[in-house]
Amino acid sequence: MFRTVAVIFSLISAGSAFAIMPLDTSSQLIISVRDQKLMLVQNGAKVATYPVSTSMFGVGDSWGRMTTPLGYLAVEKKIGDNVPTGAVFHNRRLTGEILQPNAPGRDPVITRIIWLRGLEAQNAHAFQRGIYIHGTPQEKAIGKPASYGCIRMKSSDVTELYNRVPLGAVVQIIPDTLPKTVQALPVQLTHTLVAATAPPQTQTDKRGRLPKVAKAPRVEPTNSVIDVSALAAPPQRLTQNQPQAQPATRNQDQLGSKESTGTLTAEEMRMGGALAAERQKAKLALNKRF
Repeated sequence: MFRTVAVIFSLISAGSAFAIMPLDTSSQLIISVRDQKLMLVQNGAKVATYPVSTSMFGVGDSWGRMTTPLGYLAVEKKIGDNVPTGAVFHNRRLTGEILQPNAPGRDPVITRIIWLRGLEAQNAHAFQRGIYIHGTPQEKAIGKPASYGCIRMKSSDVTELYNRVPLGAVVQIIPDTLPKTVQALPVQLTHTLVAATAPPQTQTDKRGRLPKVAKAPRVEPTNSVIDVSALAAPPQRLTQNQPQAQPATRNQDQLGSKESTGTLTAEEMRMGGALAAERQKAKLALNKRF
């Protein structure tokens, strides 16, 4: 969504921008960009499906692109308990105005806000960008890409979803169609998501020096059928034969770019380059020792 979130977060340090909400893997939202639908899954059972609108500018998480991020996210905050249907929010605060569905000339955030945070590198900016699931007065456009990055819903639908989805619920935004059968998140995947987003713990040494930050747990790849490639180690083809990074194209974060070209994404190339650099440093250090 097109908001002045940069000003809001400019005074907040990167390490303590917000308190991370623990994941609640009993509830999951699956959002299909192709179908323009949202499915609510609880305890492995499909509960409801709603029409939505994702970004008219495609998918991705780049600053200033107004695109919808893909991958695994989580419900970090819910704003709008018991406010009237059609109530207008500006910078997540009520303005006192109430709009009817399809009110002409207006396109604000209304009714409810479900604020998302990213769990992967490919959607790490989602919270700071202000990516919400929210109501919109432009209900005629629901069912086709029409937003500026957020996931829009009809006011009646987002109110119902708001009451059903808990804080910490896992949200998966996919470019493909909704799955025909759904299951609860695998335990291995759940542990991987929790480890990837767990806040660092501190410990003080015996001499009373400044506390040291414990290293973040290493994220291991999973054998789950759900695609979590962004959470796993770099692809094997990068570790065996390092390609030279190519300049990112303007359309790399557009829907289906990776699937249609079969080439490495910019993120994969960055990961491969970083791995090659670490190996080179280790090799040089070993040569100096001997």
